[in-house]
Amino acid sequence: MGRHLGSKHRICRRVGEAICGSLKCPVHKKAYPPGEHGGRRRQRKLSEFGVMMIEKQKLRFMYGLLEKQFRRYFQKAAKMPGKTGDNLLMLIETRLDNLVFRAGFAPTVVAARQMVRHGHFTVGKKKMDIPSYQVKPNQVVQLKDKSRSKPVYKDYIEEAKDKLPVQPYMKTNFDNLEFQVTHLPTREEIPVSIKEQLIVEYYSK
Repeated sequence: MGRHLGSKHRICRRVGEAICGSLKCPVHKKAYPPGEHGGRRRQRKLSEFGVMMIEKQKLRFMYGLLEKQFRRYFQKAAKMPGKTGDNLLMLIETRLDNLVFRAGFAPTVVAARQMVRHGHFTVGKKKMDIPSYQVKPNQVVQLKDKSRSKPVYKDYIEEAKDKLPVQPYMKTNFDNLEFQVTHLPTREEIPVSIKEQLIVEYYSK
């Protein structure tokens, strides 16, 4: 399955939650599937497998991952010590593109991925243009000097200073336009409303 290129709000309405993270998401007013007859359509009761698949899709769309990527993360998480679900969330939460978004340097994960691909960030003073790069604790991620003067980034970061919640596992320095992960996030520190055990059961079928 390829990357979803259509409206993300349609996905939100399909699963019944604002997984895009936007306060303006239409799901808050239209809590029914998209389409002309969405509001009148009788909602079918999902099977046990359907419930698990929806939970998996929700998490995948939150981070903007392909099915093949997501499955690889699950396989890696399953081989690590500890709970597979917790490991899965930790691995995808510490992707470089996601951390750029969490730090407030991009308005969405999609925008953060584009910034990383275009080479606007360094990790440990070395250029890094791989969105899936796994950032390790104490590595310093910094917006490159040439990118700091671009109004689109400068304006957004200035606006994000007072609006974005501070993540407990990160330390952001807006003066130097850099951030670092202080420690690997625990399940309680990862800000996603997901029942990860359902995802583990989905891949165990």
